[in-house]
Amino acid sequence: MVEVVQEDALLKYRDQQYIAKIKGVSSNYTFLSKVDTKMTQGDFVLQEGDANFALLGAGVAWYLDVNIHDFRNLLSVFVPRRGNASTFNFENAFNNEVIPPAGVFAIQQEFDEKIVLVPVRFARKLLDYSDEVTSVDIYLKTGTDEASIQDQLSNILGNDFLVKNRFQQNETLYKVMRSEKMAVFLILVFILILASFNMVGSLSILIVEKLKDIAVLKSMGADRKLIRRIFITEGMLISLVSSIAGLLIGFVLLYLQDQFGWLSLGGGEGSFIIDAYPVKMLFLDFLLVFLSVQVIGLLASWYPVHYLTKKYSSISLK
Repeated sequence: MVEVVQEDALLKYRDQQYIAKIKGVSSNYTFLSKVDTKMTQGDFVLQEGDANFALLGAGVAWYLDVNIHDFRNLLSVFVPRRGNASTFNFENAFNNEVIPPAGVFAIQQEFDEKIVLVPVRFARKLLDYSDEVTSVDIYLKTGTDEASIQDQLSNILGNDFLVKNRFQQNETLYKVMRSEKMAVFLILVFILILASFNMVGSLSILIVEKLKDIAVLKSMGADRKLIRRIFITEGMLISLVSSIAGLLIGFVLLYLQDQFGWLSLGGGEGSFIIDAYPVKMLFLDFLLVFLSVQVIGLLASWYPVHYLTKKYSSISLK
């Protein structure tokens, strides 16, 4: 469990200014968060004795042009003063503290551009807090039922507290990611629709080539419905074999990526919290792709068969 004091702040370093969030964390944050493994500059140190240090996200450090090796310049942090301070006097309206930057971390752009880590005691002093916190981060062991723990905490704390998991804390980011997933799926469906014209052409040519065979079947008593069913079944078999083969190939590629991470994110080692593109195979995703291919295959089979069998319905043997 990590005590957190978080607030929007105005940051000033030499002549540069930037608005970000200061996140004051307790000393055990290092052991639970693993952010220390994602340092790109400097060391993961927040406090040593009575000295406090700041760790900046890569985006914040870039905007402020911070040089962590320049010990003459400190990072100034301004936050609105609690109470009814005069907004016409800058000195009275803001609390200000200075802190040396000790390092830069890079996790993800969404966080790197807005987070500065500081000791919780520094944040409390800056915000005129005594022992208050704005939130508490709880880290669970691998395999723990997250939903159950969240429900238990909500029941214990009541309606006066919000209990959010990682996804709910970054809801906007994950909504964007889900939207991107849907957009990619729709693009792939459009590609499948374009590819289905090959099936339309193949079935059309097949029907024309098999006109004499169709005439033989008609002379033996086959009606138009049976003939259509034969060609539609052939089109569906093509879709079935293609979809199964594609899903198997996709499964193998995703499994290899999950196990070996052959497709890397790039940017050099340590630039991201993970080194390879993450993958997660979900049964519903496979099912959705399979059903999409079958529906498109059915439509691509039905149209040429329906049109051409109607057009050549009066064929006979000669």
